[in-house]
Amino acid sequence: RRALPQGRSIFDGHTLGAEVEGGLGAVTVRTPVVPSKMICVGLNYKDHAAEMKKVIPPEPLLFTKPPSSILDPGAAIQLPPVGTIHYESELALVIGRRAHRVKAANAWDYIYGVTCLNDITARDIQNKETQYTRAKGFDTFAPFGPCVEIGGTRGPRKVEGFVNGEQRQNGTTANLIFPIEFLVEYITFVMTLEPGDIISTGTPSGVGPIVAGDVVSVRVEGVGELVNPVINETPR
Repeated sequence: RRALPQGRSIFDGHTLGAEVEGGLGAVTVRTPVVPSKMICVGLNYKDHAAEMKKVIPPEPLLFTKPPSSILDPGAAIQLPPVGTIHYESELALVIGRRAHRVKAANAWDYIYGVTCLNDITARDIQNKETQYTRAKGFDTFAPFGPCVEIGGTRGPRKVEGFVNGEQRQNGTTANLIFPIEFLVEYITFVMTLEPGDIISTGTPSGVGPIVAGDVVSVRVEGVGELVNPVINETPR
């Protein structure tokens, strides 16, 4: 990958393009960015920690989802034969420029915008392990998109989850245990984030199982709706 000049971003120099003939229904929508890494925060809502019967962590609980878990909007979440699989609706941050040891007060200078992410989880695996990466790292377990809202409000946003059109989650980022600005400082103290990288901020209560034939969606206020059908894993 070619190095960018100091202070430049992969998002620099883009302008509004022509209207898509036939609308978005006429094209395949891909994820809005291709992150080099996705850093997720576990148990970042008190109500979700309570429903999972977990102690609220004293510091952010971080785990990663590999790039191979990325899934486009509208593409099928594939369920591996490993027991119960849950949806987790989340607001995710998209990093706009290289971020290393960023102070919380400057966090939004490094955030390009926000998007929807579904942190699909193999719950039976998670419940028997202390690390989360295996349970959350299967292929297709990180759908996100369909777009990035830039220049929007930095205040609280509603985060909702639906299965087959029925609302299952209804939270707000006002209830984050560790707020967005703190997360950016905490994570970038450890690792440098590159433009296009993702921080997923956690899920509110109401998580639950999905099965083949379901359609699961995530709505983040100001962003829109991420929709994915669910199928059983297909042989390769």
